[in-house]
Amino acid sequence: MLDLEILSFDQSGLLMANKKCDLPSGSYRTHGKGYEEVHVPAVSKKVDVNEKLVKIAEMRDWAQQAFKGMQQLNRVQSKVYETALFKADNILLCAPTGAGKTNVVMLTIVQQIKRNRNDDGTFHNGNYKVVYVAPMKALVAEVVSNLSNRLKDYGVTVRELSGDQSLSGKEIEETQIIVTTPEKWDIITRKSGDRTYTQLVRLLIIDEIHLLHDNRGPVLESIVDRTLRQIETTKENIGLVGLSATLPNYEDVALFLRRFQLMNDLCYQKVVAGAGKQQVLIFVHSRKETAKTAHAIVETAMANDKLSKFLKEDSASREVLQSQIGLIKNGELRKLLPYGFAIHHVGLTRGDREIVEALFGEGHLQVLVSTATLAWSVNLPAHTVIIKGTQVYNPEKGAWMELSPLDVMQMLGRAGRPQYDQSGEGIIITGHSELQYYLSLMNEQLPIESQFISKLADQLNAEIVLGTVQNAKEACHWLGYTYLYIRMVRNPMLYGLAPDALVKDVVLEERRADLIHSAATLLDKNNLVKYDRKSGYIQVTDLGRIASYYYISHGTIATYNEHLKPMIGDIDLYRLLSLSEEFKYVSVRQDEKMELAKLLDRVPVPIKETLEESSAKINVLLQAYISQLKLEGLSLTSDMVYITQSVGRLVRALYEIVLKRGWAQLAEKALNLSKMVGKRMWSVQTPLRQFHGIPNEILMKLEKKDLVWERYYDLSSQELGELIRSPKMGRPLHKFIHQFPKLVLAAQVQPITRTVLRVELTITPDFQWDEKIHKYVEPFWITVEDNDCEKILHHECFLLKKQYISEDHTLTFTVPIFEPLPPQYFVRVVSDKWLGSQTVLPVSFRHLVLPEKHPPPTELLDLLPLPVTALRNPIYESLYQDFKHFNPVQTQVFTVLYKTYDNVLVAAPTGSGKTICAEFAILKNHQEVLLRQDDDATMRVVYIAPLEAIAKEQFRIWERKFGKGLGLRVVELTGETALDLKLLEKSQIIISTPEKWDALSRRWKQRKYVQQVSLFIVDKLHLIGEGQGGTVLEVIVSRMRYISSQGDNKIRIVALSSSLANAKDLGEWIGASSHGLFNFPLGVRPVPLEIHIQGVDISSFKARMQAMTKPTYTAIVQHAKNKKPAIVFVPTRTHVRLTAVDLMAYSQMDNPQSPDFLLGKLEELEPFVKKISEETLKETLRHGVGYLHEDLCSLDQEIVTQLFEAGRIQTCVMSSSFCWGTPLTAHLVMGRASRPLLDNTGKCVIFCHAPRKEYYKKFLYEAFPVESHLQHFLHNNFNAEVVAGVIENKQDAVDYLTWTFMYRRLPQNPNYYNLQGVSHRHLSDHLSELVENTLSDLEASKCIEIEDEMNLSAPNLGMIASYYYISYTTIERFSSLLSSKTKMKGLLEILTSASEYDMIPIRPGEEDRVRRLINHQRTLSRKREVLLSATRLLQAMVDVISSNGWLNLALLAMEASQMVTQGMWERDSVLLQLPHFTKELAKRCQENNIETVFDLVEMEDEERLVLLSMSDTELLDIAKFCNRFPNSDLTYEVVGSEDVTPGKEVKLQVTLERDMEGRTEVGAVDAPRYPKTKEEGWWLVVGDTKTNQLVAIKRVSLQKKAKGEAGFPRIHGRMILVFQALLDSRESGKTVITWKNDSCVSG
Repeated sequence: MLDLEILSFDQSGLLMANKKCDLPSGSYRTHGKGYEEVHVPAVSKKVDVNEKLVKIAEMRDWAQQAFKGMQQLNRVQSKVYETALFKADNILLCAPTGAGKTNVVMLTIVQQIKRNRNDDGTFHNGNYKVVYVAPMKALVAEVVSNLSNRLKDYGVTVRELSGDQSLSGKEIEETQIIVTTPEKWDIITRKSGDRTYTQLVRLLIIDEIHLLHDNRGPVLESIVDRTLRQIETTKENIGLVGLSATLPNYEDVALFLRRFQLMNDLCYQKVVAGAGKQQVLIFVHSRKETAKTAHAIVETAMANDKLSKFLKEDSASREVLQSQIGLIKNGELRKLLPYGFAIHHVGLTRGDREIVEALFGEGHLQVLVSTATLAWSVNLPAHTVIIKGTQVYNPEKGAWMELSPLDVMQMLGRAGRPQYDQSGEGIIITGHSELQYYLSLMNEQLPIESQFISKLADQLNAEIVLGTVQNAKEACHWLGYTYLYIRMVRNPMLYGLAPDALVKDVVLEERRADLIHSAATLLDKNNLVKYDRKSGYIQVTDLGRIASYYYISHGTIATYNEHLKPMIGDIDLYRLLSLSEEFKYVSVRQDEKMELAKLLDRVPVPIKETLEESSAKINVLLQAYISQLKLEGLSLTSDMVYITQSVGRLVRALYEIVLKRGWAQLAEKALNLSKMVGKRMWSVQTPLRQFHGIPNEILMKLEKKDLVWERYYDLSSQELGELIRSPKMGRPLHKFIHQFPKLVLAAQVQPITRTVLRVELTITPDFQWDEKIHKYVEPFWITVEDNDCEKILHHECFLLKKQYISEDHTLTFTVPIFEPLPPQYFVRVVSDKWLGSQTVLPVSFRHLVLPEKHPPPTELLDLLPLPVTALRNPIYESLYQDFKHFNPVQTQVFTVLYKTYDNVLVAAPTGSGKTICAEFAILKNHQEVLLRQDDDATMRVVYIAPLEAIAKEQFRIWERKFGKGLGLRVVELTGETALDLKLLEKSQIIISTPEKWDALSRRWKQRKYVQQVSLFIVDKLHLIGEGQGGTVLEVIVSRMRYISSQGDNKIRIVALSSSLANAKDLGEWIGASSHGLFNFPLGVRPVPLEIHIQGVDISSFKARMQAMTKPTYTAIVQHAKNKKPAIVFVPTRTHVRLTAVDLMAYSQMDNPQSPDFLLGKLEELEPFVKKISEETLKETLRHGVGYLHEDLCSLDQEIVTQLFEAGRIQTCVMSSSFCWGTPLTAHLVMGRASRPLLDNTGKCVIFCHAPRKEYYKKFLYEAFPVESHLQHFLHNNFNAEVVAGVIENKQDAVDYLTWTFMYRRLPQNPNYYNLQGVSHRHLSDHLSELVENTLSDLEASKCIEIEDEMNLSAPNLGMIASYYYISYTTIERFSSLLSSKTKMKGLLEILTSASEYDMIPIRPGEEDRVRRLINHQRTLSRKREVLLSATRLLQAMVDVISSNGWLNLALLAMEASQMVTQGMWERDSVLLQLPHFTKELAKRCQENNIETVFDLVEMEDEERLVLLSMSDTELLDIAKFCNRFPNSDLTYEVVGSEDVTPGKEVKLQVTLERDMEGRTEVGAVDAPRYPKTKEEGWWLVVGDTKTNQLVAIKRVSLQKKAKGEAGFPRIHGRMILVFQALLDSRESGKTVITWKNDSCVSG
């Protein structure tokens, strides 16, 4: 352990590592009375004769705009011109103030802009950011102004980002150049939340980089090393430009003098020496001192009769000065001006400062006495600069300190006017003890040392929080990037190492490890991190994160840990703040005590300590600041500024610490204090003080009124005017009151278990938004507090955005509940910025009924594992060759599943082998059919997988196992009704999703194959609680139970689920007896699972995902040791790619030679990699990282899967949807953790949003109950059952509900379903009301008709909705919006307004993309979910249109169906359906009169070859397509044509025949852009084109030949009819015959 405090330098920036100083030749010393003078001559310029200055006119045209008004660059600028403008090198430029470094910066910025220049000369400014780090806030504004003016022609936005100026996310997005201070940029880059834009930084400019030597040096070091590591990780270059304006300036002449009491005399001597010849600039270190010094010199000059030297009697300057005196506000300045003297400091008004600057710049003033701000913020050079004293008061240290070298050099940089002087003169008056230091500084003999050790612990904490350092090894690596490391290697003894340290350890690895160990131990001791000394792993804590975000030292956190208690009052809270380490140097001076005593009587919060203690002083000054009291003493004012700059951060940090600890009352106090400091007002004062523009006397009147704030909302503007006796102020006050943030709350609670409550909080904004006042967003804190308002049970931050001010906002979260039930909880919503803006909502539990207690889970019996031979059938046994014994869960359920016909529920954790349990039931069913061997014995097993991915995976497994092993036909349903019915008829095992089976089984009364199902297996039944999808699952299980009860055929139901708390209800609902109910606890897994949960406390989703990447990499390295496989699940496919690339980058950083995650040889992997089509995937695979997402082509997916299964790559990243369908397993998952038969344990690491951590923790270790959501999605199910004839009246509807899981749960958890009790009456009323409301909604949408207030029937719209499986609201919308005049645009708008698309989100940042797509008329996106729904919706639309008899619109909708399938517009060439066809080729064909597929087929072979110019394989693809393209003939016959007379119904028999080109089957449609295989479907349409009347329509499927009858109403008179047969999935797939008949139907 090293003592870091001892190792850090006490002298800070005044450290002088070089004790000896060699002065240049010509230097000499003289001794005066009481002082010593050292004279250093100016150095003559050496100019190279070949040196050529760069002319602006000769620069590139795109660069000249930034240098308007300039003729040429100077010597320094010309020297670096080539590097700065054309090379991507990092630059360190050391040059004196006035050397024009700004132009060098401009060259590097222009280079960056050029890289983003478009071909047309415009600039793409969204791709980069430039950061300019200026040393002081005073300089930031000047840089912003300068850069803005010079870069306006490029369209570049420059903004300030400092302690005073923060930018919103939107402003940062619009800004290209950010000018900031080191501390602010350190804070920004510490927060991984801000990495989303810091990753766009392409150029980092650091002004005054020699600040490394200063006590602010550690900040600069951390910025630079963080940037260097970012470059290494992301492989994206960031240009680094370091400017050092103040390295020694040989042109200055420096005089060093001592003895403080001689200062005024010495100043006078030096001023008089140049009186009347040169201007003199004197720098002093306080505002008062400016006037004192000026008056002292004037008085001494008067006494010595030398005043006339400064300003001649007849001088023109005298008149100019006299004319300006009247404009001056400051009295001291008015007195000094006639003598040619002036003062300058921030205390002067802006007008006075501008007059002084102008007069001095024009040469009318001889002597200007100023504070240091003039050196930084205004460029006013003088021939002679005098620094009167080098000691300045430093409130941070609470003492007088030497000026920083930066300030000294900046002041001396003002000596010498470039346009008039050959050399300047600089005079420093300092103490003798500092003489050596300043001589070294001025003569380039002061090496810059690192101050990093002093802040090592805090900077290490920042890196740990950022995620870049997660163990001691990484921390040592990080230390190698610091300036400290470079200096330790150069000068080991100075940093406490032995002289021979480098001999033993060349790279100081041991020393770095010691430093890191010491810093990590210190952080661990103060609870900022958890440091495992054995493994070296370091994990961040909430305290560490807060300390880093708020820039707080570990010492302060230690103080808070010691003193924080939940119930401390205001007095102790203020005292605790004053004990913060940030204020440790603040001391009480003797001359301040009297003023502090006066202040002590005026501040409202009592102070315990005496004024001898510094904490009392800090406390007094803080309260004086809030109270806006005026101070007299200079040092007190400085201390107050310093204290108030830090206290905002400290209180915020304190608030978050208390929030995390759940202390409600203290949290409220801390947040209030934070806002009081920000607003400089007390919480007892009127909230209206937070608005500008209200006179103080009005505010005081309001504060004297005994009126609660809420009462003001009820007063009109007139009443307000009368209240304060100022009618004029009534209206503005009324406006301000209603602009004050106010929210209205409503909450609904639902018990999930007896210990968890679900709260749905609705927030309604109730105030007027003003952008000037509220900006773009208003943050609020939401807390849920217990009955005593002592404990915070839940907290989260809520952002109210300007664009959503008029909407209700719904938040859902869970809170714990305890027994006995408390009377109520309180929901408190408090504004983060506004004092007094708070809404409290009591949530009463008076009528809360907790759910019934759940029975205990099934105990896993200690049975001998059952051998596979227990199946007693060699064929069955051969299916399970991979293992010899079934696992304990399978062993326990074997008898019930394989030897009985009982319904069974098996609830066990994922990975317990439940699918094999289901296979026992399948084998039992197969066995039974073989034994019975009669005609009635059918095997029809239906397996329901809740997601398509699971269905596909299960189909693949069972096709191999039962298809090949037992010769059974295994199929997966397609969603196409006609095809699915055929599959159902001919197959033994049918795999389906709930939606497909629901659509197929709705008409079960007409479909005998649905009634003949022998075994119904439902997988993942716990998903019944997942919204709309769960509802469908509930409906089909209820339906299958109902079907089983209605006929002779008993359907066996086997359900599989995760472990549940209420499995008994689920089991009884599916008809399982107590023998068939197995609910194993969560801990029962064949392979034990070790779970780690880490919360990431960042509210932005994008930033949170980014912050999780490095911990994910560390988790893989830590937990998947010995090259065991790891799977990483992420939420979206975008994150799949980003995470894989990041993991690859981290792996490369750690091991550049051989990739960590690559398990085989790269040469062996290369043949597979070459077949991959996605370039990024190729690159990651070479580093052993694969990834899978929905948009990867099937070959890529297959290769990645095989490489992972074969153990060639260690890591695979997947989108979360893949967790259901992937067959892959791994040792570590970040839940398919563990590989049965391979691992003894599995590991799972979960990264989640911190507020959700406790919730996940609870349900991972404790089984949760599932509830029904049927009541929210009942309409479509009722409609389907009415159409099917199952529900014929309202009583049937109530009876239907008794078959559902919801009915089982109503009495068990009544409050969840909004029931107030569980009596028979309560249940009956609830069900009746539910039925009434649902049926009346369906009647209003014309989906059902209610006769005699009881009986139900289904009109056409209801039938269409049920048949096409679409929502009742969609069908109502189609019916009301479609009209005979609707065109294609309107048709598409109506289509996309369907309810089925409500759940498709527009994610943040997608708005512009969607807008662009709309502008390009590409609303028919290729997104899978949109297209699959569009096909059903268009078919339903055709039926709705046909019901109205609109011929043209029906044909238009059919065309839209073809367009959706082929992914093209009706105006596009039909040839674009052909493979390998481009728009250019289609145009070429059109020019050769080839417009259809048939035209292309009929061409001569040679002509076709020349026209297409394609390879043989491409021509073969086209030939295949053309052979399959529908070529059909349509014939008709009028049935009983001889009897056709006007007024009689006509029947037509239409025959449609296609040329099969030698094929036996049609097969699927060629539609490469459609997301799944699609079968053909045809519409047969009969219509009258003249009247736009559709008289008949029929949907047919066509193989070789199809017949269809079309009947239509009686015909009166003559009609011209058109027959059309349209294919629903191919452009021009139609046949048209027009026929005519003299009598009634012409032919």
